[in-house]
Amino acid sequence: MKTYFKTALVCATLAAFTTSCKAENKKEPIALNDTKTNHPEPNKQFIKVALLLDTSNSMDGLIDQAKAQLWDIVNELSYAKCGTSKPNLEIALYEYGNDRLNGNEGYIRQVLAFSDDLDDISKELFSLTTNGGEEYCGQVIQTSLNQLNWGKNADDLKLIFIAGNEPFTQGKVNYKDASANANEKDVTVNTIFCGNYNQGVSSHWKDGAQLTNGDYMAINQDKATVHIASPYDDAILILNKKLNKTYVAYGAKGSRKMALQAEQDMNASGYSKANAVKRTVSKSSHLYKNKSWDLVDAVEQEEVVIETINDDELPTELKGKSKSEIKAYVDAKSKERERIQNEITDLNAKRVAYISEQKSEQTNNLENAMTHAIKEQAKRKKYTWK
Repeated sequence: MKTYFKTALVCATLAAFTTSCKAENKKEPIALNDTKTNHPEPNKQFIKVALLLDTSNSMDGLIDQAKAQLWDIVNELSYAKCGTSKPNLEIALYEYGNDRLNGNEGYIRQVLAFSDDLDDISKELFSLTTNGGEEYCGQVIQTSLNQLNWGKNADDLKLIFIAGNEPFTQGKVNYKDASANANEKDVTVNTIFCGNYNQGVSSHWKDGAQLTNGDYMAINQDKATVHIASPYDDAILILNKKLNKTYVAYGAKGSRKMALQAEQDMNASGYSKANAVKRTVSKSSHLYKNKSWDLVDAVEQEEVVIETINDDELPTELKGKSKSEIKAYVDAKSKERERIQNEITDLNAKRVAYISEQKSEQTNNLENAMTHAIKEQAKRKKYTWK
């Protein structure tokens, strides 16, 4: 059922598109150094996804699915195109309905504000635990609307996904009022009821989605994930180790964030080999960004100018080197990373085709219907899915 969770999120993400892609990149390039000349300008469009997860008792399966499906969601969204641009992705995370949280604040906690740091997102998901509590859907939606920076770009996709299993009407904040505020902010609310579909309808989860033209879904959060191994998995995981060696830690965050990258690799592999493979695929996409601590990304994304970087911010292997030597080193790592990422992409295409053949007779009809809906809705909204 973890597959249902991923498919439901991706399907509702695309179904929530309300405007055509029309934003253009207008940023003037800044002349930094030779390593920038072959890199495209970053685009300014964002897919913003806020995940509101019920962490009360009985929701262990839901949290488990979130951990398992993060990389599937990222990988699916990495294929989105708005015209000729690939939108950026930011994910925020809230937990609600947990007795350990402050009751005066509605048993709600912002775990992570909007972030494009996929390692941080993975870390926070793996830190979640469940405990009994009161689930106030209207209040957690309103809290996320108030606290998060949703922005005003009409081409941004602004999406809330709330998952739980108690009536949508609980709490002092009426979900209808929260939905009205979501519409004002151009935010689409998608609801995922953990249980029987009709029970979710009768407890107003469907209404909670329809008020913002979102999608309502019902899942069995306790059904186990089926992991299908492929002949390409081992090669992809070997490439992951090579990919990690292209990262050049710098500054105060460098060593800590590199350790976090390794820790999240371990979390993924500890969950399953297939999950580790999916994380590696995510790390090969444009959505995996580490400019705050990796010198290669920092130079490419104009976070750092090599000519002005201090020697004490550099890793041991670059201390005392000339600026031209540093540029050459970073450029070589950048080219090596691009080559490895392309190899991962090629192997993953073969992996996806193999898995598709293996599960063709086992695929749930609902999943088939959702996949078809994703493509049709994306086409109507002028988004493309490569």
